[in-house]
Amino acid sequence: MSKDKVLLYGALIVFAIYYLLPLYVMVVTSLKGMPEIRLGNIFAPPVEITFQPWVEAWSSTCTGLTCEGLSRGFFNSLKITIPSVILSILVASINGYALANWRIKGADVFFTILIVGAFIPYQVMIYPIVILLREIGLYGSLTGLTLVHTVFGMPILTLLFRNYFSAIPEELFKAARVDGAGFWGIYLKIMLPMALPIFTVAVILQVTGIWNDFLFGVIFTRPENYPMTVQLNNIVNSVQGVKEYNINMAATLLTGLVPLSIYFLSGKLFVRGIAAGAVKG
Repeated sequence: MSKDKVLLYGALIVFAIYYLLPLYVMVVTSLKGMPEIRLGNIFAPPVEITFQPWVEAWSSTCTGLTCEGLSRGFFNSLKITIPSVILSILVASINGYALANWRIKGADVFFTILIVGAFIPYQVMIYPIVILLREIGLYGSLTGLTLVHTVFGMPILTLLFRNYFSAIPEELFKAARVDGAGFWGIYLKIMLPMALPIFTVAVILQVTGIWNDFLFGVIFTRPENYPMTVQLNNIVNSVQGVKEYNINMAATLLTGLVPLSIYFLSGKLFVRGIAAGAVKG
């Protein structure tokens, strides 16, 4: 093996250890009882493995005024994430397709607005959104938070879909037009079957962004509708009682399981979508 390869693999191993070490500590800590944790050796594997911290983190640890664990927050996050992902990707894919293949009137203006909207800091719009949701009767509800995530996800997703569809050979589009296919026919029969990689990219970006969101969840919902991340914050930052680090670690791992699972299951498609023009202008 050449010297360059030795250096490359050595650097990769060092970086892998650097990023995996905190995960290792979280896993082994979540499988220990508190007496073992108090011994102070955070890197030692558990002498006696226990899953009780995971059970308590899911079903009985206190997340504020209630002691129901993360289970309610998990289902709240599902109710927020699933419709938000479906709606934002559906609308964004149609917008991107129209911008890439149909020279609609005002497309350049609309595209400019999307670019601006994709990079406006969320914090600038928090107060106006609170007022808007209050006026339409959705403030504090799961529906209101779903609407917020849907709207905020569409600009960047539209850019991704527009760039991806622009990379598809224009001859396919023109041939379909010659054969008499219309807007929806081309979209459903030609564009969608070719767009699996970019849909995977969009799903991963939206699921991780929405599932991991804390700011919108704590601002736009009430305690009974808090998503999982807000409940996790309430568990970890609790100032009452004894700090149960094993439960904190288990709760953190439970919260991250959904986005991690999606990454592991669709990693190859994600790379294909990026490589096929998802971020090319």
